[in-house]
Amino acid sequence: MNLNKRFFCLITFLTLLGYAQAQTIDSLDVKIGQMILIGFPGSKVDDKVLEEIRQGKVGSIIIFEKNIPAKNSYAELKKITWTYQHAAPIPLFISIDQEGGKVNRLKEKYGFPRSVTAARLGKFTPDSVQFYAETTAATLAGLGINVNFAPVVDLAIDPNNPAIVKPERAFSAQEDSVALFAREVIRQHRKLGIISVLKHFPGHGSSKDDTHLGIADVTNTWNVRELYPYRSLIDSGEVDAIMTAHIVNKKLDPKGNPGTLSKKVIDSLLRKQFHYDGVVFSDDMQMHAITKHYGLEEAIRMAINAGVDILTFSNNISGSQERTVDKVHEIIKKFVVDGTISKARIDQSYKRIMNLKRQLNGGRAEYYRISLAEKQLEINALKDQNEQALKNAQAAFEKAEAELKKVQATTEQKKEKKRKRNKD
Repeated sequence: MNLNKRFFCLITFLTLLGYAQAQTIDSLDVKIGQMILIGFPGSKVDDKVLEEIRQGKVGSIIIFEKNIPAKNSYAELKKITWTYQHAAPIPLFISIDQEGGKVNRLKEKYGFPRSVTAARLGKFTPDSVQFYAETTAATLAGLGINVNFAPVVDLAIDPNNPAIVKPERAFSAQEDSVALFAREVIRQHRKLGIISVLKHFPGHGSSKDDTHLGIADVTNTWNVRELYPYRSLIDSGEVDAIMTAHIVNKKLDPKGNPGTLSKKVIDSLLRKQFHYDGVVFSDDMQMHAITKHYGLEEAIRMAINAGVDILTFSNNISGSQERTVDKVHEIIKKFVVDGTISKARIDQSYKRIMNLKRQLNGGRAEYYRISLAEKQLEINALKDQNEQALKNAQAAFEKAEAELKKVQATTEQKKEKKRKRNKD
């Protein structure tokens, strides 16, 4: 192969390599960022979180009562959500657990409308359910909150259940009633552009323990009826997103992996059997059911490979170590680079998240904002590709030039030796 052909092949190879590297480096960071949901400290805009959002390292945030300003609460909280949202290159999921009653961040003492528990709603007429659900959804929409981790569709099976039944978070012990009331809540949220998230799959209402504190094993108490609300609402096309439970259920996963970390529960049951291809949020990865039994890296690897799309790190669980965005991002990327988590698996989640974000309460404006962000990703990838190709071409040219000089020098040396021989 002559020098020109070698040079051309080298340039072609390096150009293709540069393109592949640019695509991987540029888009992978953004896609991983969309899979991370975090809480933020205090009742004001946090500069570090704001910068992480601006850089695309975070795709979702969650609001707790600690984030609500004590004075002029509505207007001040609106400023916080507005600031975060407008810093994001891709629209944020700004989420909250606003179930009502005892799980209620937007309390009356801050000037927000009164809410009631799911258990009480379960005794009301559909009209009353619609009223309270619409009031909640309208409040969220006004504040710039676009995701509500509600309704709870767990069944109130065990009256002594400490996590769901005692705090009155379940509508009923009857699966058809739970599906009926949940449907009304979802419809009122959808009217106002709020994404609702069903929880806690595959059912937490029969547990004896609270996953905030440790492992909850429902193997001997769980009933297949607990799946009915999910199946019913999925079949009717009324599910925006689903949250996992950290419960252990060996009837569904003989290995005893918690639902959030179980491929049997999420991929096999929810995705393949129930034909659900929407977004799956994890319950808080800092609950002790996870942190006391699994390392951070192991939990992240298992959750993503099981089929979770968005990992929740609230930094709001007492006794749990704070998890930084950089650390979580670094772990996921390392797993992708070494093949522990496939690039295709990240792409699946990214596609689901983007599809759901197109439903946000900005309508067409948000759709175009997402489209522009995606186009910018493509432009950046091409820009990086061209810059890398130029650098590689320059390096290859310099190498080829050096080789040419060597050949020329060798040729000259041969000619010189030949001239000397001829003289002799």
